[in-house]
Amino acid sequence: MKRKHNILYIGNKLSKKGATVTSIETLGAFLQREGYQVITVSSKKNKVLRLLDMMWNTLCYSKRTSIVLIDTYSTTNFLYAVIIGSICRTLGLPYIPILRGGNLPSRLQKSSKQSNKLFGNAMTNVAPSHYLLEAFKKEGYTNLTYIPNTIEIEKYSFLFRKNIKPKLLWVRSFSEIYNPMLALYVVEGLLKNGHTNTELCMVGPDKDGSMETCKAYAKQKNLPVTFTGGLAKKEWLQLSKDYDIFINTTHVDNTPVSVIEAMALGLPVISTHVGGIPYLLTHDETGVLVPPNSVANFVTAIERILQNPEETTAIAIKARKTVEKFDWEEVKKQWITVLQK
Repeated sequence: MKRKHNILYIGNKLSKKGATVTSIETLGAFLQREGYQVITVSSKKNKVLRLLDMMWNTLCYSKRTSIVLIDTYSTTNFLYAVIIGSICRTLGLPYIPILRGGNLPSRLQKSSKQSNKLFGNAMTNVAPSHYLLEAFKKEGYTNLTYIPNTIEIEKYSFLFRKNIKPKLLWVRSFSEIYNPMLALYVVEGLLKNGHTNTELCMVGPDKDGSMETCKAYAKQKNLPVTFTGGLAKKEWLQLSKDYDIFINTTHVDNTPVSVIEAMALGLPVISTHVGGIPYLLTHDETGVLVPPNSVANFVTAIERILQNPEETTAIAIKARKTVEKFDWEEVKKQWITVLQK
């Protein structure tokens, strides 16, 4: 058996600063458990300081690092990956971008030169969704590996929901790209249709001021909405037992772990038909897909779930079976294969 690599993992490690837990913290811990030496960077909240911290640690650990993993997003944080990739090439360090950003296909078009250097010179590019895998193939990239996002399935108790009510759960960072306001409009629509027992719980930290906008609207309209802020994993998993339907309202997406977790918990998922979601959810089999930014379609989908409990239970069971293949005990085999190359 080959020697375990020393890994430098570059990403946004900000859960202790109020942000949601990201894959650098979960995947990093999983790899450590398998015997890899993993250094994770960075936990600096300020973006400039975070970039400098990433650069400094890449230089400092270069002689002790066998491979660099780089969480790669599609918005302003794309620059982090470009710069770290450049340093790695200069130092002769092999690196693997992990494709996180749901809007990366657009980034390939907008930043083609930077993308070619970053992704074209990578040891491989790990795509957590078939959506990004296909998008990168379309642009001519061949150094690609599909490895899905992962959870520990044993930590997610499947709950049969027999008497389903319009008790909605939304779990995401409050950011415009995730369209949290749509969840409030859906609540309004349900109330207008006579579903007076409607409730919405929104879990997640504020990223760009969207939470305050949502809170102000909920207060103005006197909507039955609870805002918990960011919660530890155990807290929101416990909270999920009090809710019956999971809604994902996003404009842009890849393969969100929160949706995978909802599927594991037995929550029927209604999501916008965007990005990698159709590769994760099969309409009317493992979830319900609706057009983006459509209140009417969300309301109709929820009402259908309320009216068809047996069909909803069948969807929830199939969803659970689907995400069981994302269990770390299965996914780790793929990571070990990639890291041993």
